[in-house]
Amino acid sequence: MSPDEPATSDSESAPGAAGEAARGEPRLMAAPAAGEPMSETAAEIEELEVDPPLVGIVMGSKSDLPAMEKAEQELTERGIRSETRVMSAHREPDVVADYSRNAKLRGLRVIIAGAGLSAALPGVVAAHTDLPVIGVPLTSRTSVAGGLDALLSIAQMPPGVPVACVGVDNARNAAVLAARILGS
Repeated sequence: MSPDEPATSDSESAPGAAGEAARGEPRLMAAPAAGEPMSETAAEIEELEVDPPLVGIVMGSKSDLPAMEKAEQELTERGIRSETRVMSAHREPDVVADYSRNAKLRGLRVIIAGAGLSAALPGVVAAHTDLPVIGVPLTSRTSVAGGLDALLSIAQMPPGVPVACVGVDNARNAAVLAARILGS
């Protein structure tokens, strides 16, 4: 195909298109002519199936990842789509607030938030969303009484800012609870 020829998805009119498809290469669609409405393109975009994640998994630090990966693994085994993000309620409060406010618009239905020590993240997330939030208290080398500090911080939320709380370092149970909330 010469550079002057329009791209097309019709394998009979595009030399080598069948070979491109067989090699797994994308097949190009012809662009609408100048002044022609984009309705065909818009219709094709609307037909695309996009499966947004249903569960957001957030944690305050990259060091929390090994504990929080258990939630992602459990959700994956159950066929539930999730996303994982690191954001600090103390160092990036605006990022946490934006994520939480926009979570429902992006298709999330539950948020799992893991945090240690003062464990502010689950409460900050819950303060900025109407979605169910499940807190996972995490231990660290500076935890008090094996994570009791984080457990109490998550469990003792003020009225109107509910956070479900699972056991210390038990992100897997948070995923099981999220699956039950989703009805999966």
